[in-house]
Amino acid sequence: MGTTDWQLVKQRTADADGAVYVSADGEHYRRTGGKALQDEAAFQQMVATLDYPVPRVLEHGDMGDGTFYVVEESLGGQSLHEMALASLDGGRELYDAVVDQLAQVSARLLYAQAEHPVDPELGALRQWVEQAGWTHNVFAENPDFDTPRTHAALTRAMDQLDGVPLCWGHLDYGLPNVLPAGVIDWQHHGVMPLGYDVALALEVIPFKGGAKGYAATPAQRERYLAALDSAAQVAGTSPVSPRLGAFLLVKSLFFLALMRPSDPARADKHHKWQYRRHLFLKGLEQYERTGNIDTALFPTLDDFAAGQGAADRP
Repeated sequence: MGTTDWQLVKQRTADADGAVYVSADGEHYRRTGGKALQDEAAFQQMVATLDYPVPRVLEHGDMGDGTFYVVEESLGGQSLHEMALASLDGGRELYDAVVDQLAQVSARLLYAQAEHPVDPELGALRQWVEQAGWTHNVFAENPDFDTPRTHAALTRAMDQLDGVPLCWGHLDYGLPNVLPAGVIDWQHHGVMPLGYDVALALEVIPFKGGAKGYAATPAQRERYLAALDSAAQVAGTSPVSPRLGAFLLVKSLFFLALMRPSDPARADKHHKWQYRRHLFLKGLEQYERTGNIDTALFPTLDDFAAGQGAADRP
């Protein structure tokens, strides 16, 4: 793009160097980075041809100093996360309109994923577990979880998902990455079982410990999953909701990745790490008993800190 009038939005996250800029008219975004961004842009261009709801890449290249850049269309000014926060009126209940908008975008993504399955390779589900769950890092930081018990549960999850179509996925799908016009930030993309992205969009909120500012009610979660199951039926594939437990077991590992603090003096970081460890064990126990995980039974970070059992029911 010819314009040089770019305004800094934010530096990219710790595992993705570079920055994000927006054009003065708000119509385009420019991102800078290295090899990871280059791979992400190529992936985004590929799935755009498969009708995935992603921003169109308009320009990309080298800035002359080895830094890669990509310019893409804007999908709008607010994510559903920002809309959810803006709609709160003194409470924490997620606004129904946000849930309904999420269901519409998720259905579009699910249709595209179901229409373009990826041919399964030997060990594909195990590779998904390792990538989506960041297991190499999680087990390095939490060696006491690298046990026959954990691996038996993961094997059960893979057995439960055996035969589910594989597709290209986001792997970090949630309200902060969803806008009414589509889905952004595909840096963690990979092959996954159909439904993994969309099924967890509301279920991941409790992993933030209550810090998101909003929470989905049981009725909203049920309505959202029902909408996904209907979308799956239209797409000619099996319902998504029965896979929720297996998906959440892997996602609970994802939320433990890169959590162990390197500085023992950072009590806040240490506490959050212990909290995520607690959620993993709680989910593991539920999955072993029932084959499912109910995130409504997770305590908030404040409840965990206070040692209150009322919000942490067995």
